[in-house]
Amino acid sequence: MGTGLSKDADGSSHGNEGEENPDHAGGQLYVSLKMENYRLKAELIPHVYGSVPLVGSWDSSKALSMEPESASMWELSFVVPSNHETLDFKFLLKPKYSNSPCVVEEGPNRLLTRGTLQGESRLAVFKNGDVTVEFRVFIKADRVSPFDLAASWRVYQENLQPSTVRGIPDVSINSVPMAGIENGSPASLELDLEHYVVPAPSTSANSAFVYAANNTENPRFSNVDCPGNASYSFKDSGVSADQPTTIKEMEVVIPDPSKVYSGSGMVESKSVGTFSSLQKQDGHRGLFVDRGVGSPRLVKSSSSSAFSCDLKLDTETKNSMPAAAGAVAAGAVADQMLGPKEDRHLAIVLVGLPARGKTFTAAKLTRYLRWLGHDTKHFNVGKYRRLKHGANQSADFFRADNPEGMEARNEVAALAMDDMIAWMQEGGQVGIFDATNSTRKRRNMLMKMAEGKCKIIFLETLCNDEHIIERNIRLKIQQSPDYAEQPDFEAGLQDFKSRLSNYEKVYEPVEEGSYIKMIDMVSGHGGQIQVNNISGYLPGRIVFFLVNTHLTPRPILLTRHGESRDNVRGRIGGDTVLSDAGEIYAKKLANFVEKRLKSEKAASIWTSTLQRTIITASPIIGFPKIQWRALDEINAGVCDGMTYEEIKKNMPEEYEARRKDKLRYRYPRGESYLDVIQRLEPVIIELERQRAPVVVISHQAVLRALYAYFADRPLKEIPHIEVPLHTIIEIQMGVTGVQEKRYKLMD
Repeated sequence: MGTGLSKDADGSSHGNEGEENPDHAGGQLYVSLKMENYRLKAELIPHVYGSVPLVGSWDSSKALSMEPESASMWELSFVVPSNHETLDFKFLLKPKYSNSPCVVEEGPNRLLTRGTLQGESRLAVFKNGDVTVEFRVFIKADRVSPFDLAASWRVYQENLQPSTVRGIPDVSINSVPMAGIENGSPASLELDLEHYVVPAPSTSANSAFVYAANNTENPRFSNVDCPGNASYSFKDSGVSADQPTTIKEMEVVIPDPSKVYSGSGMVESKSVGTFSSLQKQDGHRGLFVDRGVGSPRLVKSSSSSAFSCDLKLDTETKNSMPAAAGAVAAGAVADQMLGPKEDRHLAIVLVGLPARGKTFTAAKLTRYLRWLGHDTKHFNVGKYRRLKHGANQSADFFRADNPEGMEARNEVAALAMDDMIAWMQEGGQVGIFDATNSTRKRRNMLMKMAEGKCKIIFLETLCNDEHIIERNIRLKIQQSPDYAEQPDFEAGLQDFKSRLSNYEKVYEPVEEGSYIKMIDMVSGHGGQIQVNNISGYLPGRIVFFLVNTHLTPRPILLTRHGESRDNVRGRIGGDTVLSDAGEIYAKKLANFVEKRLKSEKAASIWTSTLQRTIITASPIIGFPKIQWRALDEINAGVCDGMTYEEIKKNMPEEYEARRKDKLRYRYPRGESYLDVIQRLEPVIIELERQRAPVVVISHQAVLRALYAYFADRPLKEIPHIEVPLHTIIEIQMGVTGVQEKRYKLMD
């Protein structure tokens, strides 16, 4: 006791007798033990047990559970005196859901002396029968003073929120297991994100839990007996598979993001981003990004149909007008007024082998077009097949030399196409026809059915990455209703691979008509898009969207700014600073982001150009901050700074108009929700393009519109979506779809 420990330059240590080292006197050691294994199954939980004061028992039932830091890393942190006695402990693995015996690590006990792990063992080896599991072991010890510990505990008690003091992580005050806590988990000041999780709305963006094809349109037939006139033959097809086609192609090459792209693609975007240094004020730094809104310009193919001028809009055209604003509506009006009648309705026909991401791509495109205001529906032929012929069809059903199977599959394809065309004639604008459509005969049948009724663009998805294909196949077996009653995963896997082989034997790439080919785009690391005979505003937007989409999993965090002074006064718009509660939320948000994204070095923070979002983001450190004018709150025009009661009293007509139709109502000299959606399109494209997490700190109307995109909510619901203050909405985007989780940091 009272002996300070120091190290010479050569690393040797000696006691400084008779004099206490002021830096170490009364200090505490914050010790972090970590274990890492990328292959550990979630059923086995790493634990620690050993001597006082670490655990105080060699009884495995009283072992301390290590907390998951990431999918592969587990941690246990504790505090001991700097001159503590040697700690004697070992690691063990305990089953999570059963009473099976624990597995204790091999080798001698581990010894921890004054923050240093004795010996050279950096691996923890566990043997369970013939199976051997290895973990990498890490240890870190930071010296903290009693003042740091007291300050951290005081902040915790006052705010009920763990914090960080002088850069030292929050620490455990008591390392003794609390009674009644399962697995002996210690009381800890570590920020537990799950503590703040609140239920998401019933209409949340959790599409990852539902098989994508199940969300598509239901067939119009009400029983298994379909109309006799619903069968179609290839013999009378008006489009010959052998007919030579004059093709004028253009190709867009998407380079690897890690390489500099210096070429000029054939798809040219008019959206312009301008960057300028942001003035230093109150420590706020970042980039100012002013995104324009435009559309890609596509080279018009010489083989495309000539425009015919018909300025008269009939009832059918009026019904198919999109509920949109600005450039979206203008482009749609131009297409409908100047294009052939069948071009007023657009059919995107998917083409590709199974497990190439067709349904996922179709679902994303449907969600995007609906959000822009275009009446869009997704028709999945597989869903028709399962309802008509059952889900338990073996691979033989999909053989090209099986005439009964071929007839049945062509029949349900024709039924789905009939339903889509009928829906278009009732006012629908864009139909997404989701099937393999892997032969020219099938595609010619569809073109014949669509002749004079809608314009077809084939969207072919090609993938040459065997790892991605294998992953998609396994997801298919896990999620598809075709294998819901197959208990043997391997048997289902072999059956699907046989089905895939049957398709590969007869597959014919698209070379006819208007088409878009996506080649190796799903990985997000380069690829190609080939475009043939594409023209018009909406097809151009579709190409631009597809160029920027990928399947890289990453979270997007949406949150409003901290409460502002205008929020307290009930005034809309404005550009005031935060209230006291808003300042507290800004600090809590910084702690949350630091914890949630601590391993994400490429993450970024996006704010609007209004100071309440910039101030909310200011405590967040370690990530680049980008300001978007497109993320500014809805412009209230002459009503800016007023309360709703003042608007009701002084402008009753405006108040009543807004109450009747909040979606389309435009403030005098201001904006409507449709205007906000229009200016947010570049933000959506950029969010789709990002491969790292993004934190969006914005405003209620803007976040309602962004959330509606990810949750696939109808336009009419956008003004009424609940986006409360001091709440974080986490959108997880990945190969299985979109998942949502909400965290409420404070009331």
